[in-house]
Amino acid sequence: MTARSDGLLRRIVRHRADYLYVAPALGVMLLVIGYPIYDTVYLSFFNTPPNLALEDKIFAGLDNYGRILSADSFHEATWNTLVWTVFSTFFAFVLGFGAALALNREFRGRGLLRGILLIPYVISAVAASYVWRWLYHSDFGVIGAISVALGFTDTPINFLDNTTVVMPALIVVNVWKEFPFAMIMMLAGLQTVPDHLLRAARVDGAGTWESFVHITLPHLKGVTLVTVLLLLVTNLNSFTIPYIMTGGGPAGASEIWITHIYQLAFGRIRFGLASAYSVILFIVMMGLGYFYVRALTQGDERRGG
Repeated sequence: MTARSDGLLRRIVRHRADYLYVAPALGVMLLVIGYPIYDTVYLSFFNTPPNLALEDKIFAGLDNYGRILSADSFHEATWNTLVWTVFSTFFAFVLGFGAALALNREFRGRGLLRGILLIPYVISAVAASYVWRWLYHSDFGVIGAISVALGFTDTPINFLDNTTVVMPALIVVNVWKEFPFAMIMMLAGLQTVPDHLLRAARVDGAGTWESFVHITLPHLKGVTLVTVLLLLVTNLNSFTIPYIMTGGGPAGASEIWITHIYQLAFGRIRFGLASAYSVILFIVMMGLGYFYVRALTQGDERRGG
């Protein structure tokens, strides 16, 4: 037995009463989370044609996984998912960090501005999706009318029915919806930067940029990692905005993993394929979850070491 496992065992024994207190909650979680995961994995090994009842499913082994991984639709959805996740995360974080830097300074009306910038985050994703659908509307949309009035375009831009423009248009909506979360997280991190270090740096002749690079950024490393990982997980599992605004269209140009799983399960009634797809997504999410937990516990490991 290694020293680490021995220490873990002693810690479990020492806190055994605490585990007993949370045992009922863990039991409920196993029931409402563990069983659906088991059933999804189990169903992923079966073929469920739409003309058969679910009870008459046919064992297919790993055939569903092979069909998914070799399908062109999977490759297209994977590329769309990467574009959606990476760009949404990057721009939401950059915009949120910039807003946090601005709001970290004292100025008149700062509280009001904070409240205004939080509005996208507290609005329902369903309501926001329908509002942006009308803003993007090719005939009656405000954005298209403004672009024509200002002379940027001769005709209103077709945002949601254009295979080239639809994904950037959806990313704009998603960034608008999510950047307040990054702003809140980074603003909380900025407020933990020690003032005495910043004052000492100014006394030593460091400018604003030097203080930001050598003092502020190192102190924000932990919160930055956690924020980026949370944004990645949220965007990878995002469903409401792309489904309501485009349903994965046009011609699959905005189809991402989560919407494709929904279409397989409830559009084509292929629960076996959808379950296999869900297992693949679950594995990716678990990988991100591992790094998230490491980011949360690395401080505890340093203190314990």
